[in-house]
Amino acid sequence: MHTSMLKELIDRYESATFTVNRIMNAKIRDQLPESITLDQLGILRYVRDRGVCTPSELADFFCVGKSSITAIVKRLADKEFIKRLADEQDRRVTYLALTKSGEQLVLEVNDKIEGMLTAFMKHFEDQEVRTFIGTYEKLAQILVEAEGGRSKS
Repeated sequence: MHTSMLKELIDRYESATFTVNRIMNAKIRDQLPESITLDQLGILRYVRDRGVCTPSELADFFCVGKSSITAIVKRLADKEFIKRLADEQDRRVTYLALTKSGEQLVLEVNDKIEGMLTAFMKHFEDQEVRTFIGTYEKLAQILVEAEGGRSKS
């Protein structure tokens, strides 16, 4: 591929990604209760998908400092969406799990987001959606491998 064509495609990708992320993040924030942020939702979803995890695991996955995770986890625990569980063998290790209200919150928000995304996906043919998602998953896998194997949430 010619350098000029590659540059044009990269510019188009960057522009589209910026627009999609900016607008979709705003639309997702609109689906959230005022009590949580997008970052907090990401943490709740990750914990839900894992069942339990450690704060260190969260910091590694989200590429942020442990102090940032500590602050987010404290807020979520104060709101009773997440609970801390001590390791039976090593009291220095703390696990995180969702509370019933945390599970309910994630379920409700996911339903709202699914409805919103469904409305957008109706503008595409089935094959367009499948091709796009397949290509996007391929990009995600390439990025995961480049980062040393961090799996998707």
